[in-house]
Amino acid sequence: MKAFDYVVVSIEGDYANLKRTDEESDELKLVARALLPEGIAEGTKLHYEYMEYTVVDG
Repeated sequence: MKAFDYVVVSIEGDYANLKRTDEESDELKLVARALLPEGIAEGTKLHYEYMEYTVVDG
């Protein structure tokens, strides 16, 4: 299964815009905040694997 790394670019109500950081891309991915860990903010780094987002330290 593939894994992806993201950073939270913006939060708009119940959704967050994520940008891939593990490859060059200008596209944003709109994700429901209910699928993301609690307490995220703009700039939070996330790892996605096995259909689950986790916060990355550092």
